[in-house]
Amino acid sequence: MARIAGVDIPNDKRVVVSLTYIYGIGPSTAAKILAKLKISEDKRVKDLSEEELTAIRNEMQHHKVEGDARREVAMNIKRLQDIGSYRGQRHKKNLPVRGQRTKTNARTRKGPRKTIANKKVATKE
Repeated sequence: MARIAGVDIPNDKRVVVSLTYIYGIGPSTAAKILAKLKISEDKRVKDLSEEELTAIRNEMQHHKVEGDARREVAMNIKRLQDIGSYRGQRHKKNLPVRGQRTKTNARTRKGPRKTIANKKVATKE
């Protein structure tokens, strides 16, 4: 496995896909990096030469990846919470932030259902 930005990227996948295993690098950024370095997207990581790997590592220096990117996201969320914005309050309460409904669904953010005793749903008769 090749190691780029402190992450072991898979050997058997295409380079453009393998680069997305690095936090802060998505498909479009990976494609731009490879285009800039004139490396084929279809090449497998195991087929890259040491010079190409070094070039990719050097290019990664110009992008916010891994720890820096995670720290920036955490600081952005903390800023929203500190200024007391609506989005910050939603982050604090661990509820969906981007306007999704919460009466039903939202189980990923809210966690497993907590059953409340004697609460019945009104039915039409």
